[in-house]
Amino acid sequence: MSRVEWMAPAPHGSLQYRQWLAHERRARLTVRTAQLAILVVFLVLWEVLPKAQIVNPLFTSYPSALWPTFLELLKETPRQASILTHTWFTVFATIIGFSAAMALGIAIAAALWWWNDLYKVLDPYLVVANAMPKTAFVPIFYIWLGATLSIYGMSLAISLFIAILMIYNGFQGIDPNKIKLAQTFGATRRQLLTKVVLPGSIPTLIAALKVNVGLSLVGVVVGEFQSGSQIFKLNIVMTAITILAIVSSAMYLAISWLEAAVMRRR
Repeated sequence: MSRVEWMAPAPHGSLQYRQWLAHERRARLTVRTAQLAILVVFLVLWEVLPKAQIVNPLFTSYPSALWPTFLELLKETPRQASILTHTWFTVFATIIGFSAAMALGIAIAAALWWWNDLYKVLDPYLVVANAMPKTAFVPIFYIWLGATLSIYGMSLAISLFIAILMIYNGFQGIDPNKIKLAQTFGATRRQLLTKVVLPGSIPTLIAALKVNVGLSLVGVVVGEFQSGSQIFKLNIVMTAITILAIVSSAMYLAISWLEAAVMRRR
């Protein structure tokens, strides 16, 4: 056996590397098992406690009652659209809301980073605007924008200001040594923004995206409640909440996949 052949690495890596991979797989499996266990325990308690009259079923309903309700809501009548139609509109409005909030948030945060004096002027207004309860504006948006556009308006308003503040803080958190190094090589302010600040803020942008998905969905639902009728049938209410939870989970998984793909490219 030649020395080259003797020094060649094992086809599947070293023993330490294989042990590390096995440890990572076990860790992921443990996390997934714990997540599934929490969901199962929650559903079992939700089913058992109302049926045992420990919790009043009038206030909570229970999972086994949701599937027949969902099948009933799937039916489309001349007076009522299918629940899938409503769900699609909610998802579409949420995507439009958080996409607009992210685009505007990045643009405004970049302007604030570019002109520091502008940030000093607008800082108190941004903080106050973010702290205000956006649900108070639901009737105003309904009057100003109408039934449909007010939903998009709420989705945008409820997530825009937190997006601006998060992204701007991410821009400010860039390592100043990286900026000084780029300036040493003659980088312009635009090049600093596009080559240093924005790429270095990708984790912050992903975090803002995760937050804005949930906030935009809340804005859409609040806007829809304003334009819709109030109902007191708990089976229908809990079915709608369950569907919203599934939609939120799907959006979270999509963003997690995007985050993993972006971080691998980095």
